[in-house]
Amino acid sequence: MIKKEKAPLTLVQFENKDISGLVELSASVGWDYDEQEIGTVMASGKIFGHKNAEGKIVSSAAIIKYDGNLASIGMVIVNNDFRGLGLGKEVTQKCIDYFSNELSVMLIATEEGKPLYEKMGFKAVDSVHKFLCDTYDVTKSIVNNNFTVENCTESDFNEIIKLDEAAFGNKRSHFLHQRIKQSKQCLAVKDSQGNIIGYGLSVSGPVNLILGPVVAPTTHIAALILDNLAYGQQGKLRIDVPSGNDEFMLFLENKGFVKVSTPPVMLINAAELPFRNNTLFAIAAQVFG
Repeated sequence: MIKKEKAPLTLVQFENKDISGLVELSASVGWDYDEQEIGTVMASGKIFGHKNAEGKIVSSAAIIKYDGNLASIGMVIVNNDFRGLGLGKEVTQKCIDYFSNELSVMLIATEEGKPLYEKMGFKAVDSVHKFLCDTYDVTKSIVNNNFTVENCTESDFNEIIKLDEAAFGNKRSHFLHQRIKQSKQCLAVKDSQGNIIGYGLSVSGPVNLILGPVVAPTTHIAALILDNLAYGQQGKLRIDVPSGNDEFMLFLENKGFVKVSTPPVMLINAAELPFRNNTLFAIAAQVFG
């Protein structure tokens, strides 16, 4: 009896018509990407993956290139029935190869993904702290005497880009434009002279309200932004905090957040992340670095 060969898988770049299939892939591994989130990823970068002979999406990985010499990889997913075939490595390598080899590429790894990325040459350079909250404690409001918290307007965008660039270590104007369009709230903190000194976003997901980025000059102002984003929210919250923000993380725990994991930030084609000025208190989401 002649053994049938396994039908080949095709590695493709996904388009808008594939978004529903990517949502289905995400759900198959217990992740909660929805159409809006994948739409923002696609509008900000490129998503690759494998389809089987029937056109079903069985793997994915996304890469978002920022304005400078840095990109972020995320959304690395392989359908459980297709694991062990090297698809995760192949699609991640496709993302890296899409741009120049001189580009620094970062990602935030899952525990099961970390060994694969290490074999590919990624090195852990930092970590983020994932916090979840079922019920936000609003009993103690943040004292706010010298600052105003306002909804962002189009005229604030250039200042927000500058603040974000110094905080994140790379300019990412196109991504932020897409993320602000997706956001439930975009808040700016202004000092008594009307200068923007911090900002924060919230994005509605199918499970959690995602809080971030949060950029602020002090822990107190970061807490003020967080409090305004979370106030009155009925439902679960999520925030991912870079290392080094211990005082802010204590504030989160006092407000009802629980730390559930500390995934590593990994990097290839560079020894360390670009310089950051210690004003980044929450990232946008793990896919965006």
